[in-house]
Amino acid sequence: MSQKNNKQKQNDAGSQDLRFGLTKKQRSWLYTGIFFTVVLILFVINNSGGESEQGPYPPNYVRTTGETISLSDYEGKVVLLDFWATWCPPCRRGIPDLIDLKNTYGSQGFEVIGISMDGFTRGGRTKQDVVPFMEEFGINYPIVYGTPRIADLYGGVQSIPTSFIIDREGRVFSRHVGLVPKSTYEDEIKQLLSDNYIKDKLPTAPDFDLPAAGDGK
Repeated sequence: MSQKNNKQKQNDAGSQDLRFGLTKKQRSWLYTGIFFTVVLILFVINNSGGESEQGPYPPNYVRTTGETISLSDYEGKVVLLDFWATWCPPCRRGIPDLIDLKNTYGSQGFEVIGISMDGFTRGGRTKQDVVPFMEEFGINYPIVYGTPRIADLYGGVQSIPTSFIIDREGRVFSRHVGLVPKSTYEDEIKQLLSDNYIKDKLPTAPDFDLPAAGDGK
């Protein structure tokens, strides 16, 4: 009787050790294999698709793949900064003059940088119009997307167009609110290019590092 009980116990133990047709040891190997397979798959997914993005990002951050432009990049040049927007009629009327100024004086050490306010005025709805606008008007100078902070740094730009003429050493020579005759710009540009002006007490223009909508043609 005892031999029969022992045999029954062995059969019961064997049946408990088998699950899904596998022994306990075989199941252990299977689970280990599945674990390492999952780890390998996750590793491949996390390391595919190029460089990982950096973060964390501030609210409303928009990651761009384009270049950024700084005012300090143009040290040694006379620069006309133009705060504008695509929806602004006076801004649009002034664009051809800026294009002509770049064509005329660009080879002499002059540059125009357009600071678009489209990204934060009128709810940012016209930001998508900036690049098509550049192509339509044949803009030949760089355009950057401005921010409220940059507008504040430049004395609080309350209306557009507002423009600044910056000398070769990064100092603000003049500020203009509203549409400016091309001849006014030309007189000032010639002064700065010929170094024929008084530099004392001119304020330093705030530097910036802003995403470029395009680098001009």
